[in-house]
Amino acid sequence: MRNIYSVITLATLLLCGCGTIRQSNKYTPPTDVSKASNSYERYILTYYPLAVEQMERHNIPASITLAQGLLESGAGNSTLTKKSNNHFGIKADSSWKGKRTLSMDNGRKCYFRVYDDPRDSYEDHSQFLVGRSRYASLFKLKETDYKGWAKGLKKAGYAEDPAYPQKLINLIERYELYKYDQLSSKDFKNVQHSGGAVSFGGTRPIYRSSELLYIIANTGDTFKSLAKEVGVSRRKLIRYNDLYKDYPIKAGDIIYLEKKHNKALKPNEFHTTADGESLHSIAQKYGIKLKKLYKMNPEFKSYAKLKIGDIIRLR
Repeated sequence: MRNIYSVITLATLLLCGCGTIRQSNKYTPPTDVSKASNSYERYILTYYPLAVEQMERHNIPASITLAQGLLESGAGNSTLTKKSNNHFGIKADSSWKGKRTLSMDNGRKCYFRVYDDPRDSYEDHSQFLVGRSRYASLFKLKETDYKGWAKGLKKAGYAEDPAYPQKLINLIERYELYKYDQLSSKDFKNVQHSGGAVSFGGTRPIYRSSELLYIIANTGDTFKSLAKEVGVSRRKLIRYNDLYKDYPIKAGDIIYLEKKHNKALKPNEFHTTADGESLHSIAQKYGIKLKKLYKMNPEFKSYAKLKIGDIIRLR
């Protein structure tokens, strides 16, 4: 279960040294995702509460869970992760009764598991390890023995890549993921893991809806200031939100940080318009590309004024 996104980014990590790490005082993670300097740091700050939660429930080191998530999902950038919430590249074998999707793996077409929420993916990853006897020896290791876990995963057949253990270890040591093994869920007991803020105390919460990350604009925001704050280019923010470069951002605007969908997620089939709504505001509400919404509703021309009670197709 390897991810193509890991090949280039992680190749240089194999050159890093792997000295002994000393753990001292309890770690206090950064509280603002917008301070992350790259997608790897952003992934860690977004999902570490889920990894710590799994550590408490199943005794799997949070550092190992985060490193595997980073490696398998390309720091959350893989298509499998974005479209299917599959953070660990777990295939859909005959025992899987949920949704599945067809994707490539090592040059072969394979079915992979589809999850409704990232938390489901993290929980299923833990169950995948807990429920198979070949991983039983790993649970005899200390939760702080990330090297033993990394090597044991490869030995038990989790991945075919002979460099898999070292890639995990390098990620853990480069980003100091071992520090998360010191945490417990009480350190962030008020955090919502899905359907709510995921920036964990930052001044600019990042939200997730319709499987997409977004923020709520404040007075005075510009595409330039937001690009600097969230680490997504000005051009992409404009394109992702079907806006134009001189658009005056207003307080309360939804600003997506990634590409929207071609259609609304199920069970959303139709939308009945309310006063003041436009096709653009509806596209933002459901995370749909505006041009796709126009295509599904050809009776409404660009900038057409909607009437209260109009029925808009979403899929």
